[in-house]
Amino acid sequence: MRSRACSVKLSLTQRLTLFFTVVAAMVVLGLGGLFLVETGRHFVELDRMALQDKQHLIEEILRNASSADDARRRLGEALSYHHDLYAQVQDGQGAVVFQSRGFIPTMRGDKPLRAGENKVFGVLRHGDARFHTLVFRAYPAYSSTPLMVWIAADTDHHMQFLDGLRRSLVLYVLVAIAICGLLSWLAARQGLAPLRDMKSRAAKVTGQKLGERMPVQVVPVEMADLAQELNRMLDRLQEDFQRLTDFASDLAHELRTPISNLLTQTQVALATKRDAATYRDILASNAEEFQRLARMVSDMLFLAKTERGVDLPHKERFSAHQDALALLDFYEAVAEEKHIRLRVEGAGEIEGDRLMFRRAVSNLLSNALRYTPEAGDITI
Repeated sequence: MRSRACSVKLSLTQRLTLFFTVVAAMVVLGLGGLFLVETGRHFVELDRMALQDKQHLIEEILRNASSADDARRRLGEALSYHHDLYAQVQDGQGAVVFQSRGFIPTMRGDKPLRAGENKVFGVLRHGDARFHTLVFRAYPAYSSTPLMVWIAADTDHHMQFLDGLRRSLVLYVLVAIAICGLLSWLAARQGLAPLRDMKSRAAKVTGQKLGERMPVQVVPVEMADLAQELNRMLDRLQEDFQRLTDFASDLAHELRTPISNLLTQTQVALATKRDAATYRDILASNAEEFQRLARMVSDMLFLAKTERGVDLPHKERFSAHQDALALLDFYEAVAEEKHIRLRVEGAGEIEGDRLMFRRAVSNLLSNALRYTPEAGDITI
């Protein structure tokens, strides 16, 4: 199972879709997370500003109060309508001067004021509730001893808003990722349309339709070089295929006559009974035709290889006179049967392929012996 999973290959469209979807998901998740963090910070800053406003209000009330009872009355009137705000005021001996409804001792937190500090912000958790707190010293007009003031702001409404926002963002992120995936697939498919067009054109290339070419002018710039190289490759293939077709046609044309001669001679020989000498002559004629066929096939294969740049001739310097004499010795027996005289005139050296030279001269001698009448002369 593992090897099968590893062997699965994704198409280019699927890879691009997956890549764009992952990138879009990371961007959307990052923006959503950043939005949540910044919203939370904004609410914290709002709570701090609200606590500072209440600090200024309490300090103003204490500066104008004529006694502790007057301060208690004024604080009660000022803070009674703030249901999400809790406060407690103590004098220097720890006696409670004022305490709003719902205030509990744990709201004082565990961060007392240190020497030289006027106020301290903090965060307090009480069960499932979460509070932002502020503790500071206030100086009333009716006493020379400073008072300790604790203020706690309930953040439940903020947390409920953030929870709802978080759920909405999760839904939004999922929908956004799905939409981005769909758009990525459409964009990748549209962007790869020229590649599919090239594929369809390449599928039309057959042995009978080698003239099909890639559309260089309409493909994107990134694919133009590929299209040009494919067209050059098709040009080379068309040339090679045409060369192969011509070679096959020439080969069939050249082989038709000797094969027809062999077939005719064999059929004539088989038509009636003949003596051994006649059969020997027919076999000798057939052998000559077979030699001609062998030379013809060898020559055509050599020409085909030379045109393709394969098996190029090996150049060397040799005596044309000596090689011609060697060939005359080879054909001397055939020439004597027809009373033909063979001779070589002149001398010289040739720089080339000795084997090809001998093959060319051998072909000339073979044709000359075939068509020269008896008692004739053949001069090289």
